[in-house]
Amino acid sequence: MRQIPTRHRYFNWDGSRASRFDIDEVLQQLADDVAEYGDLGDALRRLMSRGLRPPMGGQRRGLNQMLRSLRDKQNEQLRRFDLTGVMRDIERQLAEIIDMEREAVQKMREQMSDEGDDFTQDTLRNIADKRESELQQLPPDAPGRVDALQKHDFLDPAAQRKFQDLLEKLRNAVTDSFFKNLSDRLNNMSPEDLQRMKDMMKALNDMLVKKIAGEEDTGFDEFMKEFGDMFGDQPPESLDELLQQMQQQMAAAQSLLWSMSKSQRDQLADLLNDRFDDPELNAEMNKLRKELDYLMPPGKSFGFRGQEELDLEAAQRLMEQMHEYEQLKEQILKAERSGELEKIDRELIKEILGDEAADELIDLKRIRQMLEDSGLIRQVNGKDWELTPNGARKLGFKALAEIYARLRQARLGSHAMPEEGRFGDRQAETKQYEYGDPLHLDLPKTIYNAIVRNGPGTPVALSADDFEIHRSELKTSTHTVMCLDLSTSMAMRGAFQPAKKVALALQHLITSQYPHDSFYVIGFDVLAREVKPHELLYLQWDEYMTGTNMEHALLLSEKLLAEHKGGTKQVILISDGEPTVHFANGRTQFNYPPTRATLRATYRAVQRCTKRNISINTFMLDSDGYFANFIDEVTKINGGRVFYTNPRRLGEYVLVDYINGKRSKIR
Repeated sequence: MRQIPTRHRYFNWDGSRASRFDIDEVLQQLADDVAEYGDLGDALRRLMSRGLRPPMGGQRRGLNQMLRSLRDKQNEQLRRFDLTGVMRDIERQLAEIIDMEREAVQKMREQMSDEGDDFTQDTLRNIADKRESELQQLPPDAPGRVDALQKHDFLDPAAQRKFQDLLEKLRNAVTDSFFKNLSDRLNNMSPEDLQRMKDMMKALNDMLVKKIAGEEDTGFDEFMKEFGDMFGDQPPESLDELLQQMQQQMAAAQSLLWSMSKSQRDQLADLLNDRFDDPELNAEMNKLRKELDYLMPPGKSFGFRGQEELDLEAAQRLMEQMHEYEQLKEQILKAERSGELEKIDRELIKEILGDEAADELIDLKRIRQMLEDSGLIRQVNGKDWELTPNGARKLGFKALAEIYARLRQARLGSHAMPEEGRFGDRQAETKQYEYGDPLHLDLPKTIYNAIVRNGPGTPVALSADDFEIHRSELKTSTHTVMCLDLSTSMAMRGAFQPAKKVALALQHLITSQYPHDSFYVIGFDVLAREVKPHELLYLQWDEYMTGTNMEHALLLSEKLLAEHKGGTKQVILISDGEPTVHFANGRTQFNYPPTRATLRATYRAVQRCTKRNISINTFMLDSDGYFANFIDEVTKINGGRVFYTNPRRLGEYVLVDYINGKRSKIR
C-alpha cells in the first residue's frame, strides 16, 4: 500500500495541547488584511484579535472574543449579587449579639430572688441595670454600636465570642485591603510579633514618604532584608512590585465601598477604621491608607443589581475576582494595541476562562513565531514586520489560487482556442507537415499515410508527404502594464482590494508560469507612478488625493513598454470612473465633471499607445453613461476590448483574458 507522507512540526511543550494550524492557513488568513491595509503588523494584530479559523471549520477565539467572555462573566456577577446585603448582614449579627446579651441580663434579674443576702441582690441588680442601660443607649448605626460594644463588659460569654468573631472579620478586612493573606498571621501574633508588625508598617510608611518626595533610594533592599519573610514565598523584588500587589488589594477594597450607596459606604468605612486594640497600629494603618490613596488610582465602581446577598468576606472575595477580570481585560486590551501577547497571564486566563482559552492563547502566541521560523516574515528596524520575498510569493500564489477556485466554481475559462502554432505545448490533434514546422512526428499516423499511399507491404516507403505532426500551442512573449486606479471611489465601492489581489495573482502567474513575459504595475490618482513588485503588497489608496489621471498612467505605460522590441504589448486598465486630471503646461489640472481638455489629453495618450501597437483592455467597474461613453471612444481609437464586471468577478475576467491571449494557432 502506498504510504502518504506526513509532515510534523515540533515546539517546546508548555503544558498545552499542540496547535491545529498549518502555516499556510495562517498566511492565507492574513492575506486579505495585508492586501487591504498594506501593513503586516496591523494584519497580525487584527488576526490575533479576531482569532483563527481552523481548516476543519469552526473558530478559535481571538483576543476580542476573550474580552467578550470576560465581560459576560462580569455581567453575570453583576446580575446575580446585591452588595447592600453586606451591611444588612453586619447589622443582623449585631442585633443577634445584643439580643443574646439582653437575655443574659434578664436571666440575671430572674436569679436575684434566689440569692440569700441583700448585698448580693443589690450588687447583681446594679450590674443588670448598668448592662441594660448600656444596651438601651446603643447608637442606632452599626459603627456606633460596634464602638460601644467594644467597651461593653458582656454578661453572656457566647455573645462576647460572637462579637469578637465580628471584630476579627472587620480587622481581617482591613489587613486584607493592604496585604494578601496577612490577616491569619495578625490574629495569632504574640506581643513580640505584633511589635514587629508595627515596626514593618512604620518602615513601609517611611519608604512611601520617600517615594512621594521623589527620592531615588527609598531603602527597599534594607526593608526586605528585615521584613521580607512577612511577604510569603514569593516576596516582591522592588518597591513598585510591592505597590502593585498592594494596589490590587486596595483597589478591591475601594471598589467594595464605591459599589455601595453613600450611606452604606460611609457606615462600612467607619466600621473598618480603628478596629485594632493597639492605637499605634491603628495610626500606622491610617497613615498607610492615605499614602496609597495619593500614589494609586481609586478603585472602580461596579453596578451590582442582583438579589443574592453576601457577607463581608464573600463580598471581598467577589471584589478580588472582579478586579482579576479587570486586570486580565487590561492585559488583553494592551495586547490588542501592541500585538505583544507575552504580558497576558496565561494562568489567569486558565483560571477565569478555562483550559481551552489558555490553549487558544498559546496558539495566538505561536502565530508570529511560526511565520518567522518558516521564513515568511521578518522584523525590520527592531519593531516593524514585513513579508519576505518567499512570503510575498506565497500571498501571490494564494491570490491566484483563490481566483482559480472561483473559475472552477463558475466554470469559466474553458474556451476553445482559435489557432494553433509551432512552438508551444504538444496537443493531441495532428496536421500534415509543412516546411518549417518542428518535426513532432505522430509515427502511427505517418506510417498509416504511407501504407494508404503505397499499399500494404514491407519495407514501408516514407516520403515527406506522409509526415503527420502533432499540433502545438504557439507561445508568444507578452509585455503587460496593469494601470490600477487608486482614487478614493475605488476603496469606497470595495473595488480596491480585489484589484490589488488581481495584480498580486497576475504577477505570480507571470513570474512562475511565463518567465519570458514582463509585467508592470502603475498606480494612478492625481499622478501616476510605477509600483515595484516588492511594493505591490503594501500599495494603498490615498484618501486625501482626489482625481484620476489616466493620461499620466498611459504615458508611463508607453514608456515602459517601449523598452520591449518584440512580442505582444498591452495595457490592462482597471478603473471605476472617467479621467478628471490632465497635464497643462507641466502642471496637473483637476476638473469634475471632466472637461473636454482632460478628455482630449487622455485620448492623445491613447493614440500614442495605439501607434506603438499597444492594446488597451479596459475592465470597467462602473457602467454609467459618462464613463461608458469615454471608454467607447478609447475603444474606437485603440481597438482594445472592454469588460464590464463587478469587483468580485474582476480577477476571473483578467486572468481568463490574459491566458486566452497567450494561446493562438496558425491555420
